[in-house]
Amino acid sequence: MNKTVIVNVKHFFKYFIYKKISYFIKKYYAHDYFNFCKKDDKVYIMECKPYSKIKFWKVIKIIND
Repeated sequence: MNKTVIVNVKHFFKYFIYKKISYFIKKYYAHDYFNFCKKDDKVYIMECKPYSKIKFWKVIKIIND
């Protein structure tokens, strides 16, 4: 998977009756043209034309914390 990064997005939601906060994780395959991303980097992604069967996103910016 050259030039590909897997981005995990965590969505939080709350059960109003039970007052419990839960989450689920969605996985996105994004195109990284120069292979700059490393593990545990935070990135902005944008929807774009399909690069392959599963890649519909591309990395716009890497956020440095």
